[in-house]
Amino acid sequence: MADKRITPARPDLAAAHLKGKVEAELFVEGEKFMSLRGHNPMRAAPDSHAEQQTELLCGELFTVYEQKHGWAWGQIASDGYVGYVHILSLCPYVEATHRVRALATPLLTRPHIKAASNGVLPMNAALRLGQACGDFFQTDAGYVSYRHLAPIHEFATDFVSVAERFLGAPYLWGGKTVAGLDCSGLIQTALQAAGISAPRDTDMMEKALGVETGGADMQRGDLVFWKGHVGVMLDATRLLHANAFHMEVFAEPLDQAIARIEKSGSAVTSVRRL
Repeated sequence: MADKRITPARPDLAAAHLKGKVEAELFVEGEKFMSLRGHNPMRAAPDSHAEQQTELLCGELFTVYEQKHGWAWGQIASDGYVGYVHILSLCPYVEATHRVRALATPLLTRPHIKAASNGVLPMNAALRLGQACGDFFQTDAGYVSYRHLAPIHEFATDFVSVAERFLGAPYLWGGKTVAGLDCSGLIQTALQAAGISAPRDTDMMEKALGVETGGADMQRGDLVFWKGHVGVMLDATRLLHANAFHMEVFAEPLDQAIARIEKSGSAVTSVRRL
């Protein structure tokens, strides 16, 4: 059975490429959009109070299959996630030239450090750069500092170091920015910054990433999985993870995390090495 999280299909509507594979009343071709806002909630239903499943970042390709009552239903290209995003946050897709490598960068109204900000772009947001203005570049969203950017295909060399930069960031279900992120959002964001594609949710990650080690001889970068949770080893003994117990990205001894999570009825399911 197709995974509904990453399959653009409903009983009434589905993507044209799924014709013959799923049942639906209507099959349509998608339209390519993206967001110029820093990060936009993708919701489980067309309702601002519906659960946030993930986030659509600025510049990410979002294929839209339906626009209705102010909402767009579609699929994020990078990880395949399907859901609802506010139409007002979207614009036609253009190829990006650069990505944000900093935790976040302000969008300025003019190329000056004292300029007003119209928002913030998070790490991994993508942009097409326009004219250079001193230390800033003009974009469709505003002016950004070149010091916070990297060419779209230039990546960090150590995803664990990227993850460590989020220490203290608040826990937010479905989040994947320094403003708030969940356990899989932290890992996916750090891997993406290092040029490594990863699914959005922990169960998908556990199936897709790395090889099982059995938990012996822990190393920096090992991914530790529980049912519905994941963290990354900083070294042989310390785990970094976004978690709802501390309500932030937190580093602690692995043994301490295992003992606490076991009390809630969950044991480690695997340790995987990239």
